[in-house]
Amino acid sequence: MELKIIEKEFSVCKVSHYEGVDLTKEFCFIGKTDEENSLVCPVEDKPEQVLEADDGWKAFRIEGVLDFSLIGILSKISSILAENQIGIFAISTFNTDYILTKQENFDKAIEVLKASGYTLF
Repeated sequence: MELKIIEKEFSVCKVSHYEGVDLTKEFCFIGKTDEENSLVCPVEDKPEQVLEADDGWKAFRIEGVLDFSLIGILSKISSILAENQIGIFAISTFNTDYILTKQENFDKAIEVLKASGYTLF
């Protein structure tokens, strides 16, 4: 399976509202629930209304469009990383999944995934 490295540093944020969030940017993930408004975006794109932020995340995505009938893809990757003491922040879109790790763990994540047979580029 191929994983594409995203060459950006991301921030995981809690925001008060989404006004001012630039949805035209290449990477912008939002999540809204009855308890919070979340945003994941490149650090340089953080809006003013950030209540809390955790910078320093790096990402890769599972290449290709994943059929909804496929089972266990994200689970297998997260298990490999967990076995190596690497925490993740996962984001799923309609087409695929994105896996973020803290920047200080990213090189090790790439190393262990390659050793497990994944191709990273």
